[in-house]
Amino acid sequence: MSKVTVVKEVVKETLVGSTEPQELSAQTKARFIKHAIKEDGAEPYLGPDEFINAVAPPSEDYHKIKREQYSILFHVADRSNKGKVTLADWGYFENLLTKPDAEYEIAFRLFDIERLGKVKYEDFRRLYELNKGPDSIPFDWECDWAKLYIGSKAKHSMDYQQFSQMLRGLQGERVRQAFQHLDKDGDGYIEPEEFERIIKETARHKLSDYLLENLSTLCNISQGSKISYANVRAFQNMIHEMDLVELIIRRACAKSTDGKITRTEFLNQAVKITRFSLFTPMEADILFHFASLDEPSGRLGLKDFKKVLDPSWRSRQGDEDAVRAVTETTRSAGQKFLAQGLESAYGFALGSIAGAFGAFMVYPIDLVKTRMQNQRGANPGQRLYNNSIDCFKKVIRNEGFRGLYSGVLPQLVGVAPEKAIKLTVNDLVRGWFTTKDKQIWWGHEVIAGGAAGGCQVVFTNPLEIVKIRLQVQGEVAKSLEGAPRRSAMWIIRNLGLVGLYKGASACLLRDVPFSAIYFPTYSHLKKDLFGESQTKKLGILQLLTAGAIAGMPAAYLTTPCDVIKTRLQVEARKGDTQYTGLRHAAKTIWKEEGFRAFFKGGPARIMRSSPQFGFTLAAYELLQTAFPFPGKGKAEVATGVADVVQTLKEKHPDSPFYRSRNALKILLDLDENFGRAPLGVNAKGWQTLPGWMQNPVKSS
Repeated sequence: MSKVTVVKEVVKETLVGSTEPQELSAQTKARFIKHAIKEDGAEPYLGPDEFINAVAPPSEDYHKIKREQYSILFHVADRSNKGKVTLADWGYFENLLTKPDAEYEIAFRLFDIERLGKVKYEDFRRLYELNKGPDSIPFDWECDWAKLYIGSKAKHSMDYQQFSQMLRGLQGERVRQAFQHLDKDGDGYIEPEEFERIIKETARHKLSDYLLENLSTLCNISQGSKISYANVRAFQNMIHEMDLVELIIRRACAKSTDGKITRTEFLNQAVKITRFSLFTPMEADILFHFASLDEPSGRLGLKDFKKVLDPSWRSRQGDEDAVRAVTETTRSAGQKFLAQGLESAYGFALGSIAGAFGAFMVYPIDLVKTRMQNQRGANPGQRLYNNSIDCFKKVIRNEGFRGLYSGVLPQLVGVAPEKAIKLTVNDLVRGWFTTKDKQIWWGHEVIAGGAAGGCQVVFTNPLEIVKIRLQVQGEVAKSLEGAPRRSAMWIIRNLGLVGLYKGASACLLRDVPFSAIYFPTYSHLKKDLFGESQTKKLGILQLLTAGAIAGMPAAYLTTPCDVIKTRLQVEARKGDTQYTGLRHAAKTIWKEEGFRAFFKGGPARIMRSSPQFGFTLAAYELLQTAFPFPGKGKAEVATGVADVVQTLKEKHPDSPFYRSRNALKILLDLDENFGRAPLGVNAKGWQTLPGWMQNPVKSS
C-alpha cells in the first residue's frame, strides 16, 4: 500500500471516524453467514437481496414500511461501492446500529456520497428527487428555510451536526409548503381530504391504521368543516412528541383510581412532568378527539390511547391480526377448546392445592373454634374450656399435637369445590350486573357475594358436618371411657344423604351473609384503599391486608349463625339438649347460655379467616411462579392476570432490525416512497451518482 493511499485512509478515518469494530461477536458472524453468498475461492458476501434478508427478516412486522425499502441501507453498509457487503462491512454496519444516534448517522452516511464527512446540497437534492413518489406534493428547495441551512448564494456542504438538525426540521417545512400548495384561495383553510393527503405523504409510516382511517375527522374539533393550519401544526406536534405523550398518559392513568383520565388531568400531568408547558389546549383536544372516537365518555384509558400512539395498532376492519385469529380459530377450534380446558384444569388444580394449604395452616384455630362453640352450660364449672387459649392447651395435653388436626382430611377435600364454586358464581353474577363502563352498584355486589355463598353450601355442608364430628370426638373419648373413634367414612354411612345436610339452613344463614359482606368489602378495599386499577396491580402484601381486613367483619358478624350450625351438626351427648331445628336451637341457646353464647369462638373465626386467605394467596402465587402453564412466561403467570396494558415501545430496540427500521422512519420523513427505487444496472437509483454502482454484483 502506497504512502498516498495510507494518508488518504488516515484522513478519511479522521473525518468519518473509525469504522471497523475491533472484534465481531458470534451473533454478528452467525447472521452474516446465514445469508451470505459463498463462491469457491471467494470471500462470502451479501448482495442487495441477501442484505435485505439479513437486516429485515420476513417474519418481522414492518408496520407501514415496505420490506424492499430496506435495500436503501445497503448503500451504507457497502463501503467500497462494489455492490456487495463483506463480513467486515456487515460488522461495521451492525456496529453503526449500536450507536445512540444511529438513525441520524445512517442517514448522514447515506447522503455522504464521497465518504468525506460532508453532505453536498446537490447530492442531497438529487437523491431526494430520484426517490420521491411521482404524485408527491412538490417541495421548493429554493425556499428561505433551505437557504438558512445551505446558504442563499454559494450553497455550502453540511457536516454531520448541521445535516442532522436540518433533517429534523425538514418534515415541518414539508408540511408547511404542502399546506400552502393546497390552500389555493389563500384563506388559511384546507379540506379534510387534503389534510389526509398531507399526513399520509409525510407521516404514514409513524401512524396506526386507526389514526390513518380517521384523519378526516379532525375538522370535527372546530365549528367549521375545514381544517386550519393551526390544526395541522397541532396534529404534527402531537406526532412529534409521541414518546412524551405516552409518558404523561401513563403517569396520569397510574394516579387515577379507575385507570382513566380526562383532558384536564392530562394537561395537569404534562405541567408536572415538563419544565415548561409543552402542550397547547388544541393539541390536547386533538389527542382526546382521536382517542375517544370509540369511547366518547371523556374519560379514557391506555387502551383508548394505544390506538393513537402505537403505529403497530392494526385496523379494526379486516386487519391482519384479526384475520390471523379467525383463521387460527377455524383451523384448530378443537385444539383451542382443549387448550382452554387444560388451562382451566391447571388453574383449578393450583387453586385446590393452595386452598388446601391455607386450610391446613389454620386448621388448629378452626378446631379450637369448633370446640368453643360446642361447649354448653352457662356456669363456669360446667365448661371444659375457659377460653380459646385454654382449649388449645388442653387439646395438646389430652390428645397430643395430632389432636389439633382431627378431621383435617374432609376439610382439605372440601376446599377445592368450595373455593371454585364461590369464586365462579361471584364473578358470574358480578359480570351480569357490571355496566359497559365497568361500574357496579354496591347492592349488586352484595347480591353477587350472597349468591356465591349460597351455592357453596351444596359442597361445604356435608364436609363440614363430618369435619366437626371428627373435631369433637377427641373430647368425647376423654370424658367417656371406651368411646370408639369413628372414621370419616363411618360417619358418612351413619348419617346418610339426608343427615349430611343436617344444619344446612344454618349453614346458608352463615355463608350467604359472610360472602355478601366479604366480597364487596374486599373489592372496595383494593380499589378505594390501595388504589387498584387497570394500570395499578397490587402486591401480595396489599392483597393480604385487604383480604384480612375484609374477613374480620364477615367472620365475626356471622359467628351466631356458625354457632347454631355447629350445635345442629354435632352429635348430642347424654344430658345435652337435642335441637330440633334452627329456631329451636337459637331459642334454647339464648335461654340456657345467654346472648354471649352466640359469639363463642368469634375471635378464633377472625384469627382463622384472615391468615387462611393470606396463606392461600401466597401459595397460589408461589405455585404459579414455580409451575407456569406451558406457553406462558413465568412473569405473566405470577401476576395471575393478563397484562392488558402493554408497552407501546418496541420489544427489542437494540436488535439490528429495530434500529434499521427506526433509521428508515427518519428517511421516510423525506418522502414515503424513499428507497423504493430499484437497485441494479439501468435502474433509476443510486448508480447515476458519482462513484456509485459502477461494477454492481448481481446477487444470486
